[in-house]
Amino acid sequence: MRVVILFGSEMGTAEKVAEAIAEEMTGYEVSVSDMSEFDVTELDPRLFHIIVCSTYGEGDLPTGAEPLFEALDAHRPDLTGLRFAVFGLGDSVYDNTFNRGGEIAAAKLTALGGTQLGEHARHDASGETKPTAMARDWVHTLPLDSALAGA
Repeated sequence: MRVVILFGSEMGTAEKVAEAIAEEMTGYEVSVSDMSEFDVTELDPRLFHIIVCSTYGEGDLPTGAEPLFEALDAHRPDLTGLRFAVFGLGDSVYDNTFNRGGEIAAAKLTALGGTQLGEHARHDASGETKPTAMARDWVHTLPLDSALAGA
């Protein structure tokens, strides 16, 4: 069973979260990739994708996620059958834009036919819980066995 973890980061926190999630996924074949280096043609509906995405600026995707989502906008691939989960990173100090990066990512994948599974995690940098600790707990709530059935 294969799982692809893609991270989009500005300061490196999303990468650390992606690595923490991968460490929890014993029994699965897991790859971790920077969205800035991931080719949109590699989005494979036979695999489960976990998107770890921070929020930057005025509620935008981080610089590290822009190449992938610009390619999705340009090529508009049919992602029917693609199953994914999202772990978003944000700061509730920014009330109107809290966790928008993860929400933008989920909306773009869904608009192209993807299906989001599990709870959309929204880490709050203003809270006391470390993002890696939250991610380690969250990954165990994902419906991975059903998502990967037949993969």
